[in-house]
Amino acid sequence: MPFRYLENVVTLQYDPEKCKGCEKCVEVCPHAIFAMDENGKARLGDRDLCIECGACKRNCPFDAISVRAGVGCAWAILASTLRGRPAPSCE
Repeated sequence: MPFRYLENVVTLQYDPEKCKGCEKCVEVCPHAIFAMDENGKARLGDRDLCIECGACKRNCPFDAISVRAGVGCAWAILASTLRGRPAPSCE
């Protein structure tokens, strides 16, 4: 089973009206929360799998995504350190 937070505490918000289908969120999300739908727009999957790293928000050129980097970012930094990889930027 994938790592999950407590249900309904993630700050991730997605506005499909602003999405233009660039697929950046799909490309950068480490937990594959986003997928493209049949209309060529991003579709948000299980929000509770979000680690709040902020990659989707930073890479969305249409401001369709908001997320407050928080505990998820700390988890990503710790996991990277434990795996001997460079820590991600959470700015």
